[in-house]
Amino acid sequence: MTREIFLEMLEREAPAVEFEAPLLEARAAGASAATLVELAATKLAALRVRALLERRARREAELAALFDTASDLAGLRDVDAVLQAIVHRARRLLHADVAYMTLPDPERGDTYMRVTDGSGAQAFRACRLPMGAGLGGLVAQTGMPYSTADYFADKRFHHTEGIDSAVREEGIVAILGVPMKLGDQVIGVLFASHRSARPYAPEEIALLVSLAAHATIALDSARLLTDTRTALAELSAANAAIRAHYDTVERAAQAHDRMTDLVVRGGGVEDVAAVAADILGGALLVLDAGGRRIAVADLPGRDTPEELGDERIVGEIATTAAQLGRTVQRKQLWAAPGGASSEPLCTLVLHHPADLSPSDQRILERAALVTALLLLFRRNIAEVEGRVRGELLDDLLNGRVPSRDALHGRAALLGIDLAQPYVLVVIDHGEQRRTARWTTGYVMSRHGLAATRGDHTVLLLPGADPTATAREVARDLTAAVETSATVAGAGPVDLPAAAPAAYREARRCVQVLHALGKQGSAASVRTLGFVGLLISQGADVLSFLDSTLGPVVDYDRRRGAPLIHTLETYFATGASLSNSAKRLHIHVNTVTQRLERITGLLGEGWQHPDRALEIQLALRLHRVRESAVFAD
Repeated sequence: MTREIFLEMLEREAPAVEFEAPLLEARAAGASAATLVELAATKLAALRVRALLERRARREAELAALFDTASDLAGLRDVDAVLQAIVHRARRLLHADVAYMTLPDPERGDTYMRVTDGSGAQAFRACRLPMGAGLGGLVAQTGMPYSTADYFADKRFHHTEGIDSAVREEGIVAILGVPMKLGDQVIGVLFASHRSARPYAPEEIALLVSLAAHATIALDSARLLTDTRTALAELSAANAAIRAHYDTVERAAQAHDRMTDLVVRGGGVEDVAAVAADILGGALLVLDAGGRRIAVADLPGRDTPEELGDERIVGEIATTAAQLGRTVQRKQLWAAPGGASSEPLCTLVLHHPADLSPSDQRILERAALVTALLLLFRRNIAEVEGRVRGELLDDLLNGRVPSRDALHGRAALLGIDLAQPYVLVVIDHGEQRRTARWTTGYVMSRHGLAATRGDHTVLLLPGADPTATAREVARDLTAAVETSATVAGAGPVDLPAAAPAAYREARRCVQVLHALGKQGSAASVRTLGFVGLLISQGADVLSFLDSTLGPVVDYDRRRGAPLIHTLETYFATGASLSNSAKRLHIHVNTVTQRLERITGLLGEGWQHPDRALEIQLALRLHRVRESAVFAD
C-alpha cells in the first residue's frame, strides 16, 4: 500500500516535499521502527525516480529545442528571426530572466547587442561593450565558457562603468556566457542571466554551448547565403554586361559591314550617310572641310530637323568637333570629325532626340572615318586625273599634239567631247594652292582640262563665248575659295593647232587688265575695245565694229536714219550741240533727240572719254569699211 502511495505521487508529478507526508503520518500513528525504515527507503527510491524523470523531461525539452533550432536553420529565411528564436529558447530552457547575444562590430572596434530576450531596460539593450571588457570580453578572448554567480562581486572580469551601470539597471546578478566559435574564431557570445545569485550546472553550460553552436551556424549560413546572393548578382550583372557588350559589338560589326559593303560596291558619301542615319535613327548632315554641305540623310517619312537647318549652330558644333578632334554634343546635335592624320576632311552632324550610347558614338565616328576615306580616295583620284588632264593641256599649249586624231584618243579617255566648241581661260591668282585644288574638281565636273603654269592657272572648258565663260569661272571661283582673281578668256579654240595662240591671247588680256587697273575682273579681247584689237591674235575688226557700233548701224539700216552721221558730226564739232545743228542744218532739239536715241542703243556712259575714244575709232573704221563696200 505504501508503494502505491509513492507511485501515485510520481504519476501526478507531486513536489518533492509531499514525499515526506507518508513517513510523517506513519510516525504519528506509532508505526514500528522497521516500518519507518522501510518507508524511508521507499521514499528515497521514489525521490530518485522523481529526479531521474525530471532530468529526462528536461533533456527531452532540450533535445526538442535543439531539434526546433536545427529545423529553423534548415529552412533559413530570416537570420534575425532564427537568432531571436535561439535566444528565446536559451532563456526558456535555462529558466533565465534575460538571454542575449553580442556580436563584434569591426568598424567601431567593439561589440553590440544583436538580440535580447526578457530585457526591460533600454540602456541594457543599447549597451556596447569594449573589446575585452566584462564577462563577455573574457569569453571572447579565451574562447571558453565563463559563468559567475554574482557578477558585481566577481573580480575575474574587467569592469567598466558603462557595462556595470547597464547590468545594474537590468537587475542582473548571475551570468553565463559561452562563445560562438567558427573554427578557432569567436564571432559572438551567447548569454543567459538571472536576477538572483546562483551557480550554473555543467548540463546548463553544455545546453547553452549547443545553442551557441546553432547560432554560429545560423550566422555563417546567413553570411554564405549573402555571399552567394552577392556572387549571383555580380554574375548576373557580368552576364548582362557581356550580353550588352556582345550586342554592342554585333551592332557595330553590322554597321561596319554595311558601310564596307557600300564602299566595295562603289557607294558614295550620300550612301554612307543614309546607312548611318538608318542605324542611328536620326537625320544626318555631312560637311566638308570648309563647312559646306555635301550630303543630307533624313529618316523616311520625316523632314529635316530644324536644328540641322540652322547654319550657325551646325557650323559652331562642326568647328568645335574638328578643333577637338572628337565627338561633341550640343543639345540634340552630335558632331564627329573625320580626317586623315591631322587634316580634317569632313564632319558628320547627327540630330538625335536622345543621348547616344558610347557604342552609337563609335558608330557615328566610324561613319565619319569611312566618309573621310571616301573623300580622300575621291581627292586622290581627282589629283591623279588632274595630273593627266594637266599633262594633256600642257601638250596642247606647247604645240606637242600633232593632229586632231592624236588629240581625240587622249581626250576620249578623259571625257572630252571634241565635237563641241572649247574656250581657253587663264586665271591669275594669289591663292595658288586653294585655286589649284578647286580647279581640279571644277574641270572634272565640266569635262574640261586644267594646268598650273607659274603664277596662273589655265583651263580649257566647253563653250563658245570666251567672255561669258571667263565671267562664270570668276564667279564660281570667288564663291568656292572666297578670293577674287583676274580671269581672261579666248576662243573658241580650233584644237589642237590654235591652242598656243589662244593661250598667248588670254595671257595678254590678263596683262592688259592689270595695266588698266582692273584686277579681279573677267574679260576677253572682245570686251577690251580697241585695246582688244591691238592684242587680238586675229585682229577681228568686224567684231570690234559690231560690238561698238553694231546697234546704231542696224538702226540706221532698218529706219534709214542718220544716227551714224550725227555721231560723226557731234565728235567733229567737239561735242557741241549748236555747232552740230548748224552743220547738219537741223534744230538743236533734233540733235538732242538723236543723241538720246543713240544713248538708248549704246547704253549710258558712251560719252565717257574711254568709251568715246573707242566709238570715234569705230566710226573711222566703219567709214573705211563702207567705202570699201561701195568701191566693190
